[in-house]
Amino acid sequence: MSTKDKEGGDEEKKPVVIKNATDLQRLKLEKLMKNPDKPVVIPDGPKQKTLAPPPDFVRNVMGSSAGAGSGEFHVYRHLRRKEYARQKFIQEKSEKEKLDEEYHNKIEENKIKADERTAKKRAKRLKKKQKAKVKAKKPKNTDSNLTGNQSDSDQSSDEAPESNEKNNDCSKSNSSKDNE
Repeated sequence: MSTKDKEGGDEEKKPVVIKNATDLQRLKLEKLMKNPDKPVVIPDGPKQKTLAPPPDFVRNVMGSSAGAGSGEFHVYRHLRRKEYARQKFIQEKSEKEKLDEEYHNKIEENKIKADERTAKKRAKRLKKKQKAKVKAKKPKNTDSNLTGNQSDSDQSSDEAPESNEKNNDCSKSNSSKDNE
């Protein structure tokens, strides 16, 4: 035996024992990845069940005459079973459509409610933001008023001495009323 034969023996695959679903999945992936150029067939989903179209020509028409043969009962039973299956399918289909419609209506309703809540919260945020902006602008003015009350009072006394006199007159009249 040559060294190539020994190496070929090493490359020979040992049978793989699948112990769980992970091993099976791993083997399938390895098989797919051996030849990546090969197209992968993805099966379509299950097809919807449909009713068979009604026959164009009915061959076994039952008459109203007496004396039906023994084979007619089996034909009748088959037709009855077929009709019951058709009615059951129609009922199931209508119930499924009704449930689907309810589901879609509920989803739409939930979406509308969520949009309303979002709009309400957005409006609340914007209102809060506007108040914060107004409040941010006001404290600058009020801070200067608080820190420099005397300078403001000096400015107001310079600008409107008449108003200070009126205030003084009012305070005098108030104090005189208190004394009485």
